[in-house]
Amino acid sequence: MTQDSLHLYSYWRSSAAYRVRIGLNLKGLRYETVPVHLLRDGGQQHSAEYKAVNPQELVPALRHGTRTIRQSLAILEYLDEAWPNAPLLPVAARDRARVRAMALLVACDIHPLNNLRVLRYFENTWNVPQAERDAWVQHWIEQGFGALEELLEEPATGAYCHGDVPSIADCCLVPQVYNARRFGVDVAAFPHIARIEATCLALPAFADARPELQPDAPQGQA
Repeated sequence: MTQDSLHLYSYWRSSAAYRVRIGLNLKGLRYETVPVHLLRDGGQQHSAEYKAVNPQELVPALRHGTRTIRQSLAILEYLDEAWPNAPLLPVAARDRARVRAMALLVACDIHPLNNLRVLRYFENTWNVPQAERDAWVQHWIEQGFGALEELLEEPATGAYCHGDVPSIADCCLVPQVYNARRFGVDVAAFPHIARIEATCLALPAFADARPELQPDAPQGQA
């Protein structure tokens, strides 16, 4: 399948968009970033223009030619099916199930509870103080990481979350570790997670996807 005309609607610090950037890089696919600033102008994701792209008003969205794919995990699986080289899922069904379970642990059980729209609802509707919002985020990341750390003790774990080839599980894990550090979680308390993150970031596909390197990142952002 042609890789021409790939446009990723993204925000530099969105962990869901970060996952997709990693997947695109692992596949060696060229793409153009279409910035959607989640804070500017009341949140550009709420504009009529972007709502026509994604009615959920969330990033990322991937436009391939005239087709738009939404939801980060659906996008990653689309990339894997459209461009099978450098696969993001193992061959065996049981191994694919393990990888998907770890990816979903992050994408469905940890990330939604510390997403921007949740935290802004706490702030704007319930007037929850910053310290309490931060404690909420830390609690759910630490609980999720605790479970994932146990899963990573299984023999199927290798250099990466599963075996010695990066998968969609790693695409989800690395951005969540970035978020964990933002909110003061001690990642060193989860040695398997910390080791895998370091292994991933040694690869250009992961390193080049880092938030601070994106074209819409604020200058001087570290």
